[in-house]
Amino acid sequence: MPSPPLAPDDGPLDLEHLRRMTLGDVGLEHEVLAMFSAQTASLIGALAAMPADAGALVHTLKGSARAIGAFAVADTAARLEAAIHSGDDPAEALAGLAAAVAEARSAIDAILRRS
Repeated sequence: MPSPPLAPDDGPLDLEHLRRMTLGDVGLEHEVLAMFSAQTASLIGALAAMPADAGALVHTLKGSARAIGAFAVADTAARLEAAIHSGDDPAEALAGLAAAVAEARSAIDAILRRS
């Protein structure tokens, strides 16, 4: 029989972290999640063209993701940021980021629908 995880697995969002960051205010939590979802859709669309400011855009996304507990998004954003700064081909990192964002947005949609 496997051991239970040491930390709860909330999927693509660490809901406890989000609650701490929003001071337990459910309305604020929902507002922040809705803004993050909209922001990520816009940023992923912009990053697809790899504009000159792609490094700054992905850095913004990384910080926003960490703030709400979307740590998989933050980690994949960090990988894309590193690829951009090192001059490596960003395609694989961008695909990973898009997948992580899609998963987070799906979880956010489910949370917002329940309320």
